Amino acid sequence: MKNRRQFLKVSALGSVAVLTNTACNGQESADNQKDTNEIINIEVKKPIVVSTWNHGMDANKAAWEVLSNKGSALDAVEAGVRVTESDADNMSVGLGGLPDRDGIVTLDACIMDHKSNCGAVAFLQNIENPISVARKVMEDTPHVMLAGEGALMFAKDKGFKETNLLTDNAKKAWEEWMKDAEYKPVINIENHDTIGMLALDEEGNLSGACTTSGLAYKMHGRVGDSPIIGAGLFVDNEVGAACATGVGEAVIRTAGSAMVVELMRQGKTPEEACKEVIGRIISKHENIENIQVGFIALNKNGEFGCYGVHSGFNIALRDNENEKMVDAKFELNK
Repeated sequence: MKNRRQFLKVSALGSVAVLTNTACNGQESADNQKDTNEIINIEVKKPIVVSTWNHGMDANKAAWEVLSNKGSALDAVEAGVRVTESDADNMSVGLGGLPDRDGIVTLDACIMDHKSNCGAVAFLQNIENPISVARKVMEDTPHVMLAGEGALMFAKDKGFKETNLLTDNAKKAWEEWMKDAEYKPVINIENHDTIGMLALDEEGNLSGACTTSGLAYKMHGRVGDSPIIGAGLFVDNEVGAACATGVGEAVIRTAGSAMVVELMRQGKTPEEACKEVIGRIISKHENIENIQVGFIALNKNGEFGCYGVHSGFNIALRDNENEKMVDAKFELNK
């Protein structure tokens, strides 16, 4: 495991780093230097993109088109998650997302770049691609987040067209739910799944995006972790990036994604960092049976990791060697 000093030096030097523990007096013998100098060759895996759940495979294809042509991680994550937002067959994000208990589709999203610039929208209605509105908030306003009617007004001013997001399939599902109107999350079923995406580009820069229609049949006005920088998504270009999926309230209570990144700063691998925060979430809930949370993380060396509360969480990976799904390790076998 690399400590923070080693990690940052590796990041600064790129694909090869020379790490030394020699004394500062300059008087050591050649033999001593041989014993105390350690040369570590680390190949930085870039570009790379990782995203949550099965719908991440198609999203990664769009992101990879950007990354493989030496585009930026920021452009890649926006292009990637837009695919999922515009997929009417996906019932957890954007167009076709399951509505709240009043039958209204409301969307949350955020985006963050390698310079710590970030933008978010919450409780946004009638806009198919909230991630692009979030980027406009980041680039064209002095704010980080716009919500509700104000977010919609801003989107329309920027040229986004209003769209009816409630598809026939989502409406039928809501009408069926209304017969009993029983609200509860369902583990690993798309009534609460975001798409979160992290990318490292050829320049060695990180960015991330997170977008969702939130918990199905939630109270009108509910906002989860997905648009909250530090909860649903966090990027620190010196260290790494992380994002979350699942029951947002549990992520918010632990500032989940920011904590994952901070643990990587302290020297933990991406998987170790995700696992520790999952442990914190479990410890803070008396009943974790129906609460699924998953984290993905990506560090500056292109190393990725993931971890879930329960079994069933998986992520999509795309790099120069792989295009595949990866099953996350977990604490509890649901």
